[in-house]
Amino acid sequence: MKKGDFLWVAALLLILSVLIVPDTHKVFISLTRNHPFVMGFIKFGVLATMGELLTIRLSKGKWEKPVGLLYKSMVWGFIGVLITLMFEIFYSGVSGAVGKKMLWTGEGLIATIMPPFYIAAIMNVTFAPTFMIAHRISDTYIDLICGKVMPAKTVNLSVVLTKIDWQSMFSFVFMKTIPFFWIPAHTIVFLLPPEYRIISAALLSIALGAILTYAKR
Repeated sequence: MKKGDFLWVAALLLILSVLIVPDTHKVFISLTRNHPFVMGFIKFGVLATMGELLTIRLSKGKWEKPVGLLYKSMVWGFIGVLITLMFEIFYSGVSGAVGKKMLWTGEGLIATIMPPFYIAAIMNVTFAPTFMIAHRISDTYIDLICGKVMPAKTVNLSVVLTKIDWQSMFSFVFMKTIPFFWIPAHTIVFLLPPEYRIISAALLSIALGAILTYAKR
């Protein structure tokens, strides 16, 4: 186990300990309820960035700083704010539709599972593709400019769009990760109490990065 491995695991355990230690758990719950956007920014800014670092470690066998790390961390933070809002919008929308009996929920255990499934499914087939494309565009901008692949003044939207592997985006990211990972995973997330949903979603980004890295191997 390399020093970087130990530090990464130690950082993750430190973050998770906040949820376990009673005093810090109370603070976490309070901040999440009273400052959802700030906490969403921090959760994704930290955890999703850790996920990027882990993906590089697993794919290259060593720890390496991603190109434009600070900018990508900021983007992840803003994604955390956006997802915090979208979770509430889709949760409230589906809850309203279920309350009006516009969506079938069944009875017993099925009635518990179906609303979270509807939230996850509707969110991931409507909002998720647009969000994923926007994120891929922002990442490509950062890679081209911070990686000095080409002069910054020559980088524009048209250039960025030509650098994206759209076939992989549609055939793999949309057609495989959404139905086989994100919808089931987000169904579980929406079974959790509201205070834990955003941090769980951020942790999922770490899990997906690890899964995809091993799948490529």
